[in-house]
Amino acid sequence: MMAAEPRTSPSPLPTSPPIPPASGARRRIGRVPFSVVVIRVLALGYLALLLVIPLAAVVSDGLRAGLGVFWSNITRPVAWHAITLTLWTAAVMAAINAVMGTLTAYVLVRYEFRGKALVNALVDLPLAIPTLVTGVMLVILYGPQAAVGSWLKAQWGLEIIFAPPGIILALLFVSFPFVVRALQPVLLELDMHQEEMAYTLGASPWLTFRRVLLPAIAPAIASGTLLSFARALGEFGAIIVVAGNFPMRSQTAAVYVLGEIESENPIGASAMSTFLLALAFGLMVAVDWLQRRREARHA
Repeated sequence: MMAAEPRTSPSPLPTSPPIPPASGARRRIGRVPFSVVVIRVLALGYLALLLVIPLAAVVSDGLRAGLGVFWSNITRPVAWHAITLTLWTAAVMAAINAVMGTLTAYVLVRYEFRGKALVNALVDLPLAIPTLVTGVMLVILYGPQAAVGSWLKAQWGLEIIFAPPGIILALLFVSFPFVVRALQPVLLELDMHQEEMAYTLGASPWLTFRRVLLPAIAPAIASGTLLSFARALGEFGAIIVVAGNFPMRSQTAAVYVLGEIESENPIGASAMSTFLLALAFGLMVAVDWLQRRREARHA
């Protein structure tokens, strides 16, 4: 027998060497187009010109005399009363707004009725009209010479204008849209099958809302509530008409800043402004965290 010849593998086909990229293409790799650079510079420059530089100027002016002077400016009896009045009236407003805004958004999303489009448009009305108009409306309705205001004063001893109740009413009006508009998209995206299943299993409407619906919409409610609270911290137009400028009585923090400027105390005005900016910035960070958490949960 003849020995079998060893099998040889076929030689691989010759491959052509890789074609080097053109010199122009090599230069374009990693480069940002000039138009994109221009757009970025314009956007960041506009942001710095309108927001960053003015905010930095206020903070620098409020802290230029040192932390001790800053702290003494915001802890003066008049200033501290303005801060506490601003915080607790804004907190009461935010609590009411959280409940009523949630109910309004739920009705607008889940029910059909005549005039729904008009009601939906009216929700944004406080954002369209000047806040000074809000104050004038409340004075006409609840002022001491008005029918409603005089009746409340005579029957219940309740003073609305130039008092904390008027501040709360003004804040409720100007910040009403925030909870509604934060909650509406979330309600529109929710699947109603879970609620229908809860109803078929015998759950009451309140139990279904508390166990099924509320956990899903709680981050949106919290975001809208914090936004309305932050909006209330710096409200000036409606407050100056409704509450006036009475120190230790109805003077809020924003109105106090005006008083300090008129008294030629710019450092005191800047100190209060810096304090309000710090509160508002902290609230915005909390809102951003809640929104990111909600987006991660739905991802």
